[in-house]
Formats: sequence, structure tokens, C-alpha cells
Amino acid sequence: MDFQLFNNLLDKVSLYIQKQDTVMRKCIPSIQRLSLTLRFLATGESFRSMEFATRVPACTLSRIIPETVRVIYEVLKDEYLRTPDTEEEWIHVADNYLRQWNVPNCIGAMDGRHIEFKVPLSQGSLYHNYKSTNSIVLLALVNAHYQFIYVNVGVNGRVSDGGVFRESDLAKYINDSQNPLNVPTDKPLPGMNQPIPFVILADAAFPLQNHILKPYPSRNLSHDERIFNYRLSRGRRVVENAFGILANRFRVLLTQIYLSVESVQNITLACCALHNYISKENNSLQGAVDIEDLENETIIPATEIIMLEK
Repeated sequence: MDFQLFNNLLDKVSLYIQKQDTVMRKCIPSIQRLSLTLRFLATGESFRSMEFATRVPACTLSRIIPETVRVIYEVLKDEYLRTPDTEEEWIHVADNYLRQWNVPNCIGAMDGRHIEFKVPLSQGSLYHNYKSTNSIVLLALVNAHYQFIYVNVGVNGRVSDGGVFRESDLAKYINDSQNPLNVPTDKPLPGMNQPIPFVILADAAFPLQNHILKPYPSRNLSHDERIFNYRLSRGRRVVENAFGILANRFRVLLTQIYLSVESVQNITLACCALHNYISKENNSLQGAVDIEDLENETIIPATEIIMLEK
């Protein structure tokens, strides 16, 4: 995040995180509160480690950071983390998928990711998942540019990705006959006459529905089925890449977070909102992802792109 983005973000949140000086002491200014929070999200340091580096007591950090991440999410969500709700917006998402990943009638790629944290003893094994860790699930729908257009955070890690989707608002709205999300009507694929629904790409953990497309089982595939799975994978891997970019930017998601469930939810939501904020305002994904050269039918790794830019 460069200085301009930081200052713009500070303008958005300072009104809600600034405290007043008293006769006893001066408050910690909003610029320092935001800096401390972004440092925590970017590094995943413990409060005790940050105390030695910043000279701010760990007990103070434990109040500043949860409050600031909640404010960051609240001020950014309406502009940078909103789900499309018009037909034009969904068509724009589908056009980008067709142009960038050669997948027609695609309105997003969906998957889940576990966010690990230290569970209080009072919660028992509620958040214990199949990886033998404790976590909550981040369910996300991603557009062709690695940006989140829907997130659901907070379901305990015992539930599968398909189960999280089944209980989510997205499943409720996208399967509603009234079509509250205004998903476009069925459209023929290039070279075909039969209308095909607009679909979300998902893996085998999700149910096969009218608006969800998943791959064929991996055994005894025909030639056409293998081609279909490959084409679907081209679009579905976008959500996997988005999770990787998100965790690389905000390395707190790679650690075991020693905070309450509510704070972990707010941290995850704030990271997703900041990810979209940085991506849309700074176009900083260039050099962070591989680029496909369609003319030469080759892949240019991100490391080579960075070297070329230098």
C-alpha cells in the first residue's frame, strides 16, 4: 500500500477511530492506530512482539486492533466488497471471464478457505476441522480479476464448503425463483442455439445446481470430459489464486490467531475489503500473478514479469 492509498484510507476511518485527549494523557492518534492495525494484518505478529517494536503495550494493542479492523470493514464494504445486483454488472463479470479465461457464461468462481485461530476452552471442539485444527470458514465468490464479490465468514470449520454454501445468503438468493440478484437470463454459448444458464464455477465439494458448475469425477473420463474439466479448471483456479494473494498480503491469515471468534471474523472481512481496495485503486496485481500470452500460447510467470518491469 503506497502513501496515497494509506492517506485515503486514513481519511475514511479517522473519524471513527480518533479518540480525545484528556488531562491525564494524550490519546494515540488515528494515523498510528491505523498503522499498527495494518502492520498486524500484514505480518501476523503477536501483540507481545509488536509491543517491543512499537512501544505500545500489548493490552492497548488488544483494544486498538479489533476496533480498527471492524471500522475498516464497515467503511469499505459498501464500495469495495459489494455483490453485483444488476444484470449489467453480472454480464460485465461474465465478459471478463470469457475474455481473460476463455470461460463463457461464468459469473464467478467459488471456494472456501479455513482461517485458523485459538479457540477458548469453553467452545470445546465446535471449531475443530478435518485438518485437526480449529478454524472458521471463509466462503468467497471471486471475479476474473481476483477480486471478491461475495464473502461469508464465521461458520465453524467442522462444516464442509458445500454445507457453508447451502446455509449462505448466496445460495438463498441465487436459487430464488424471484431472482433478487438479477442474474442474467440464459444465453446461448458461442456457436450454439440452445440457451445455457450463467454459472458459478466450483469444485467437487459443492452441489451441482442450475447456477453451479462442477467438474466430472476424476475416474474413467472420456476425452471430452477431460477437456471440460480442464476448461472449468482454468476459470475455477482464479479463486484459489485470490486466496493465495490475500494470504500473501495479509500474513495474519497464515498464522493461528489468538483472538475471539468475533475478532477473527472482523479481521478476515477487513482483509478481504482491503484486498479489493488495493486491487481496484492501485492495480497492484501486476507482477503478482502469472500472465497468459494467447498469441504465443505460453505462460509468463509472475517472477519474470517483475524482472521485466525492473
